[in-house]
Amino acid sequence: MKAPFVFGKVATKDDFTDRENEVRRLVSNFVSGTNSILISPRRWGKSSLVVRASEVALKKNRKMKFCFVDLNNIRTEEQFYEALATSVLRASATRIQAIAENARKFMGRFVPNLTFSPGTGPEIKLSLDWKEVKKEPGDIVDLPEKLARNSGMNFIICIDEFQNISEFTDPVSFQKQMRAHWQHHHNVSYCLYGSKRHMMMDVFESPSMPFYKFGDIIFLDKISAADWKSFLTKRFEDTGKRIGGEEAGLISELADCHPYYVQQLARQSWLRTETVCSAEIIRSAFSDLILQMSMLFQTITDGLSNTQLNFLRALLSGAEQLSSQENIIEYQLGTSANVVRIKKALISKEIIDTGKNRIFFLDPVYRRWLMEYYFKL
Repeated sequence: MKAPFVFGKVATKDDFTDRENEVRRLVSNFVSGTNSILISPRRWGKSSLVVRASEVALKKNRKMKFCFVDLNNIRTEEQFYEALATSVLRASATRIQAIAENARKFMGRFVPNLTFSPGTGPEIKLSLDWKEVKKEPGDIVDLPEKLARNSGMNFIICIDEFQNISEFTDPVSFQKQMRAHWQHHHNVSYCLYGSKRHMMMDVFESPSMPFYKFGDIIFLDKISAADWKSFLTKRFEDTGKRIGGEEAGLISELADCHPYYVQQLARQSWLRTETVCSAEIIRSAFSDLILQMSMLFQTITDGLSNTQLNFLRALLSGAEQLSSQENIIEYQLGTSANVVRIKKALISKEIIDTGKNRIFFLDPVYRRWLMEYYFKL
């Protein structure tokens, strides 16, 4: 029997959990043509949310086409334009001949090289003459609008890990180019989402940046323990197994309601369960999960400086006001200015983040590993 819990890939249908308010808000934006900015840490379910909202939106309005672009491995403008054009062409039609015709009609001057892979869907690989693209990249940027007008459809361009544009040679000029064209697109809207909150905020909330006030900004929170409890108990029941409310709550508690880890711990607990899942099974599964991640966590920790480790130790020990003279001396943090630099570096490394007047670990399992196995607090 297939395990009823999904992690590490997009959760769809019954695997998708809650997020009803966020789905409604995104669907409203998609249908009305409003740009959306979605921000949350990695593995909190942004991609799953956008896919679910796109499915719901299509039921309300069939005259929409969704294009999904992942910038996870994109580091140059050239790669961006190829990824954007590929996604837009793929979404523009279902028949290979129609896709090829769209490429010829709207991108002919760039001499696009299209390669089609055999299969059930129009899998394509596109390469462009970069020398030609550099002369007028706006033609690629305007491709969705041209195709939308030509087809009578509305396009929604969904771009994941959007903060990676900061890796481009001249990111601000690139943003100016995008904004200058995108603001004139009347048949295309954009859903831009990313995991590095501070970088995303710099792009969309700084008055000096081109994308200032570009769209509706949505901060994704964790799914509540109550919603996880109902989801977990139902998924166990659907597969002929049982888990009590208290035990389901234990899974969300140990995983700190982190979507990826809740699903992973639930899966490991489900696999260990014959009929009824107990707290003992869950704790055993969680211990194994920590050990499975130990090598990765050790590698991460080896890359930290002594003062960064001291900062984390202070945080785990419950120290408040880390820049106070008392804590600086006790945990050997250097100076108050150094504390600020340490915090900024750890945020950049995506180990901690700040919010609601507190500092917290982004990875709850790493936090537990540090406490129990590294610092042994």
